[in-house]
Amino acid sequence: MKTLIVGAAGQLGRALLKTAPASVDVLALDRTQLDITREDAVAQAVHSFAPQVVINASAHTAVDLAESEPQKAYAINADAVGNLAAVCAASGIRLVHVSTDFVFDGCSGRPYRPDDATHPLGVYGASKLAGEQKIAAHGALDWTVVRTAWVYASTGRNFVLTMLRLFKERPVVRVVADQIGTPTSALSLSECVWRAAISGRLRGIAHFTDAGVASWYDFAVAIYEEASELGLLNAPVEVQPIQTKDYPTPARRPSYSVLDVTATTAALGLTPVHWRTNLRQVLRELRA
Repeated sequence: MKTLIVGAAGQLGRALLKTAPASVDVLALDRTQLDITREDAVAQAVHSFAPQVVINASAHTAVDLAESEPQKAYAINADAVGNLAAVCAASGIRLVHVSTDFVFDGCSGRPYRPDDATHPLGVYGASKLAGEQKIAAHGALDWTVVRTAWVYASTGRNFVLTMLRLFKERPVVRVVADQIGTPTSALSLSECVWRAAISGRLRGIAHFTDAGVASWYDFAVAIYEEASELGLLNAPVEVQPIQTKDYPTPARRPSYSVLDVTATTAALGLTPVHWRTNLRQVLRELRA
């Protein structure tokens, strides 16, 4: 099966390349090779390679920066997604797109289901939701949108790598403890995306994360403990819990963004691994 991966240089794009099944013929393009904000460029790339599936792993993910540059966020997270959807719909190509827990406001008392009402709190979530809507607007398009949360990897820019840097620089690190979600390894997410792309058993909106829940504080403590055990950190560090109000940011974050992955894992035959187990695996990669 010929598959075009867009956003190949990001942490998910790299994970998709690393976990690509041997039976798949992959063309992976980063933003320097394909400007998805230009529909003509998307059409040319798609028609030249003639894939059966397009996986969109690209996004404007700088949540706070999106508040000051909304046009750029919407251009990448919405308009460019519309370009991919239009070209795929016209050519009968399946589109698998990755979205975010930030389409919700965090006011739920239970994990969010794929059909729950959306209410983003900021530009990032709103622009990602707009991208989802542009996909759904193409009635003839064969598509899956996989919403996920708190993605990290051994490369790129993410919470794990930021915490490791801070633990090496500071004796005390303060981390928000009243925002709850699920840390998700890019490698496990990539497995879900590949199954969704190949099997055809999952269509429409889907949710996937690793198993378990945590606050950012819980996540940071786990990073410190696991990294210290692996010899990645040598100096003692105090990780202090704080509240969201003590760490103001340009963008509001949902206080609770746990996703219900039941339907997705059942459809794809996946058994989610607990986030701490996958964290340990990623930290081992950094030690190698």
